[in-house]
Amino acid sequence: MLRVVIIKPSKYGVTGFVERFWRGFMPNSTVRYILSMTPPSIDGVQIEVCAVDEYVHTDLGYLDLIRHPNVPTLLALVGVQSHQFQRSLDLAAFARAHGVRHCVIGGPHPMTCDTSMHWNYGVSFALSEAENVWLPILKDAIRGELQPVYGNNQRWATQVSPPVLIPPPHRDLRRYVNPMVGIYPARGCPFTCNFCSVIKIAGRQIRSQPVTTTIESLRAAKAAGVKVVMFTSDNFNKYPDAGELLERMIEEDLRIPFFVQCDTQIASQESFIHLLSRAGCFQMFVGVESFQRKTLVAARKAQNHPEVYGEIVRLCRKHKIQSHFSNIIGFPEDTLEKVNEHVAILKGLNPNVASFYILTPIPGTEQYDEFLSAGWITEQNLDRFDAQSLTWKHPRFSREELESLLFECHRKFYTWRRTASMAADSFIRNPFSTDALVSLNQPIFSRYSAYRRRHPMSGGIGLVRRDHVAEYARFRREVFKIDAAPLPRSLALSQSDHELNVGAKLATR
Repeated sequence: MLRVVIIKPSKYGVTGFVERFWRGFMPNSTVRYILSMTPPSIDGVQIEVCAVDEYVHTDLGYLDLIRHPNVPTLLALVGVQSHQFQRSLDLAAFARAHGVRHCVIGGPHPMTCDTSMHWNYGVSFALSEAENVWLPILKDAIRGELQPVYGNNQRWATQVSPPVLIPPPHRDLRRYVNPMVGIYPARGCPFTCNFCSVIKIAGRQIRSQPVTTTIESLRAAKAAGVKVVMFTSDNFNKYPDAGELLERMIEEDLRIPFFVQCDTQIASQESFIHLLSRAGCFQMFVGVESFQRKTLVAARKAQNHPEVYGEIVRLCRKHKIQSHFSNIIGFPEDTLEKVNEHVAILKGLNPNVASFYILTPIPGTEQYDEFLSAGWITEQNLDRFDAQSLTWKHPRFSREELESLLFECHRKFYTWRRTASMAADSFIRNPFSTDALVSLNQPIFSRYSAYRRRHPMSGGIGLVRRDHVAEYARFRREVFKIDAAPLPRSLALSQSDHELNVGAKLATR
């Protein structure tokens, strides 16, 4: 038998404790996908799978699976972003020190950043989407020997054919504020924003799974007690089969509330918004980021035209969908006056939900390369590259000033008067709807988080302190011979990946 322990790692907070929460907001989609891709057996060898999202596993019993392995074990650390990379190294080192022979780390950071300095220490790295490498990894683990690297010649699969998603069991669904699951109908983004990691992780070519697979996954989720679905695909309105999927959801009367991400060009797609509403969409996340056209163009987000933002709010309200606007503060051109003006304009547009993030040069992105070459990056700890910390030398803000301004933006947008008005409006329309609950919870929790100086989207409710970096640091030193992972260089695309990107058409308004 081979035991496969799939872990989505958390991160180390500013106090050094691993961030865990009594209840999480959004489950990690990658964990369920990898679990669903794992066959029950290979060549007669039974495979037992354990799946863990560290953000919500406050009970640490799962660590015994890698502390006291009583059967051959493969530890797979999945969906690893840069701010979770050091935690991943520590878990892998901890497992190796306790007798686990097979460890692999995959996700956005290994896919887009040079991890070669960590190779050949008994831990493997997956530099590709799981569809390309997961089965070979499993087979090699059964044979008793993993390769140091998988997928270094092809980052993306040209065709996406994942299995039907196996939903979480009830005991895992209870770890979240709402019983929720994430589903990827499509991957990729045609745009070229220099601060965004999506085109480095999923490419510019939009690739989609069969609609029948998504429908069967939705059926399975509903049967398992899932109450909310997040379609985690970027630019859902650019997904070619979105209309067919929504029509099928309406036809089957699935009645699962869901939310989507769309680009700002949704402003000219009222019929699509109407279809989303009929299918059960209750919230639309839109990356507006800035109201300054020059700032958007400089960031290569020229597809955004601030003059249409108000139309998005109007159309969403007309079709009973919450509009959720994402905002970035701390662009190089930003001043205190510009940020305050941004919040004032945002309040005037009146989207239902707003979230704010600090501009972060995410390792692997073009912006990161530019900032690194210019010597602007001041933060050496990868744990802080989380969009709520200032990691570079801003020309006008100190770290303390910009991080304080981040929380001030949340307080200014979610005034108590606004909170009461939003809640009353939603409860009058439908007192038992997901819309009403979100309308009440979002502003109150945002204000509470700002008071505690924690980002509202940091992971969940009820921070729990269980384990600390000091408990793992010595394993990192013993296995990887480092005290801390250094800032990486970005990985260049292979020729096949470059050709796939070049083949994508840049959608512009």
